[in-house]
Amino acid sequence: MSGTPIVASVEKRIAALIELSRRKAATGKEPVRPAITISREFGCEGLLVAERTQALLQEKTGATWAVMDRGILDRVASDRDLSDEILTNLGEKNRFLDDVMSTLFTNWSSDKETYRRLCNRILPYAKSGNVIMVGIGAGILTQNLPNCHKFRIVAPMEYKVRSVAQRHQISEDEAEKLIVKRQKQRNDFIKDFLNKDITDITLYDVIYNNATNSAAQIADMICHRVLSGVK
Repeated sequence: MSGTPIVASVEKRIAALIELSRRKAATGKEPVRPAITISREFGCEGLLVAERTQALLQEKTGATWAVMDRGILDRVASDRDLSDEILTNLGEKNRFLDDVMSTLFTNWSSDKETYRRLCNRILPYAKSGNVIMVGIGAGILTQNLPNCHKFRIVAPMEYKVRSVAQRHQISEDEAEKLIVKRQKQRNDFIKDFLNKDITDITLYDVIYNNATNSAAQIADMICHRVLSGVK
């Protein structure tokens, strides 16, 4: 299978982030815009939902929306010029990050420096708005931001096994082992770095079942909720 569509998708997402940051730099202080976080169980269609939501919101609002995940953050972090251009335009971030972290940890220490740098990139986007953040603990980091809508996508194991087996072209037994392993890694990561249980339903505004709602249906419901201003 060709990697071209994936590369094209990454480049489009990077371009959207650059456009958002340039818009902010050009206009200065803007009205508060909504932001979206999508948490998902391993095997659910988080990125696909995000991209469909992005397309719907851009069609309905006429404004640029960006999709951000760990891969995009890593790409920005690895390119110094790109990082400087985007993050400088987004403005202040360090003090806000420290305020957030001080509420989550009693001993925010240097051994969390890697994730701290990641958070430094998540929070400015969330505050600026018009961004859809997939995973990376964004839903927890943005708990105190009133402009953020927080969603989670879950599904029964049977659904996730079929989905992962098909996408990775592996047996269902292998798929189930992979799901259990990756989900534990995600849960432990959030617990270790953010001191929260990612499965806590009170962290999210709405939870969707991917087995009974397609990516397109979930995107439509998210779009409707965000544009109606409901939290």
